[in-house]
Amino acid sequence: MHDSPSSERYADGRILLDCHDGIATIRFNHPEKHNAMSVEMWEGFGFALQAARDDATVRVLVLTGEGGKAFVSGGDISQFEETHRTPEARAEMERRAGAWRRLLSGFPRPTISSIRGYCIGGGLGLALATDIRLAAHGSQFGIPAAKLNIAYPFDGMRLLMQAVGPSWARLLMFTAMRIGSDEAERIGLVNRAVPGDELEAATHDIARQIAANAPLSVAAARLTIREALKDPADRDLGAIADIARACALAEDTVEGRRAFMEKRTPRFTGR
Repeated sequence: MHDSPSSERYADGRILLDCHDGIATIRFNHPEKHNAMSVEMWEGFGFALQAARDDATVRVLVLTGEGGKAFVSGGDISQFEETHRTPEARAEMERRAGAWRRLLSGFPRPTISSIRGYCIGGGLGLALATDIRLAAHGSQFGIPAAKLNIAYPFDGMRLLMQAVGPSWARLLMFTAMRIGSDEAERIGLVNRAVPGDELEAATHDIARQIAANAPLSVAAARLTIREALKDPADRDLGAIADIARACALAEDTVEGRRAFMEKRTPRFTGR
């Protein structure tokens, strides 16, 4: 599939969105602060997510950091005095900056974090909210909440536990320790760690493979995994049955069979 490249800028250019060949890439672009996220950047990230979500050509979303030193090094602590000084200030900050959580968790296509350098605190929480995490060797991961007297949010803790289990979650949270890319891969915090000069190509290769596959089938796998992670009483088995039925009746199912029989690459449309 081929489409015309497009690009957008948000938060005064500190959030960049590019879309090309079914792959949307959001770049965190504040390298002088190791991509620490200000309220304005979180807000801009939400706008970028909306734009990528609403682009019908997008089949996969990649998140990455500019500057070579960080994915996201956390929230911009220089703003904490202002944004956390009163309950009203915290509520306003959450209203402006919190929409990304709902948008990313509900993003309708697969999401990938491509991590180089620091992935700390809220940055790690952001990466954990994506489906797949790839990291360059030498990257660092940690959640320093215990050094800042912060109660890490439930959703972030749940995602951390799903990735590494409760034992490693306790060790990471109680100590506020940092770990490297090799240990992050070993405990399941990232899917794969690769040499730094291979990260971009490895990310693009996985994104390209996803974009070339049948969108309904990928969506069915995502939905089923998401529902399986919920408590049994909260699972939407009807939604799983509906998407399975949609796959069975789709034009792409016929195309997949024909391509297999004709020994050619299938051309999936998502219908």
